[in-house]
Amino acid sequence: MVEIGHKPMLWHIMNLYAFHGFREFVVALGYKGEVIKHYFLNYYHDQSDLQIDLKTGSVRAIRSTPSDWTVRLVDTGLHVQTGGRLARLRDVVGGETFMLTYGDGVSDVDIGRLLAFHRAHKKIATVTSVRPVARFGEIVLDGTRVASFKEKPQVGEGAINGGFFVFDPRVFDYLHGDDTVLEGTPLETLAREGQLMAFQHDGFWQCMDTMRDKQVLEKLWATGNAPWARAASGSATLPRR
Repeated sequence: MVEIGHKPMLWHIMNLYAFHGFREFVVALGYKGEVIKHYFLNYYHDQSDLQIDLKTGSVRAIRSTPSDWTVRLVDTGLHVQTGGRLARLRDVVGGETFMLTYGDGVSDVDIGRLLAFHRAHKKIATVTSVRPVARFGEIVLDGTRVASFKEKPQVGEGAINGGFFVFDPRVFDYLHGDDTVLEGTPLETLAREGQLMAFQHDGFWQCMDTMRDKQVLEKLWATGNAPWARAASGSATLPRR
């Protein structure tokens, strides 16, 4: 719920999915889940001009531009691990292919291409692999001579887990209890069995783990040309597919 450009990270992430035609969301709540509930409970009125009758307390939205999303908020426990949270959503998600991501990273990943990639390979799981920008400048040495210098380059090797998963319902067979860490045994086992594929994304991806990360994203947003916003055309209210 930390804000970038007066919008919480959760909104930015959901906005990207919505642009690509996916507007039904399930949010696995844990710590401070009530804050997320309050945000969505008040979302419609916060996006509207209001007329309030102070005598009766009635409220009428005069002009509104709400997002055409449906959002299901599910309490999945305070101390439950990532795989455990997903396991608790089994009955909510149902028996269809579904997508999953974290709440702390934005990207210009093409969600439509990601889903098409997953459906084409017919495996159980897809993870989006990314090469983030390094935090520091890269120096390549030839003895004591600097052979090359790059100011905060994109990491050239060692792709990392960027979230933006796609899962077949069979993934639930790999989740065992609240202590299951999705990134541990489940994904390791899927990889060993040849059931985990990587959608390689070479575009923009940035997590927000620190104040510095927040400042980076705020600066990008302030330019009016943030990569993740460009990917969604700055709109959360495009016609439903």
